[in-house]
Amino acid sequence: MMDVTRGARGEFVIRIEGRFDTDAACRLAGWLREIPGHEPVVLEFGHECLDVGLAAVARDLATREALVVRGLSLHQEKILRYLGVELDRPRKRELAS
Repeated sequence: MMDVTRGARGEFVIRIEGRFDTDAACRLAGWLREIPGHEPVVLEFGHECLDVGLAAVARDLATREALVVRGLSLHQEKILRYLGVELDRPRKRELAS
């Protein structure tokens, strides 16, 4: 299940519950296409996040100007970085506080 809300600073917050696999990645990619690339996005992953799901959505995440990702293991963060997703962008700190 995925839920999209607006955070306190106007950012889009997407909460991903349950298994994040390729089907869930396709749904997330569809939602990301609806949000302009310059809009800040916070992704909050729940329990089970499969590497193949992350790989399927990495290209869409890499195009975001302001992205915060929560709930991933160090291994999963490394996968995203390897696939071109910048997780240490300057605006990350602004959104996280």
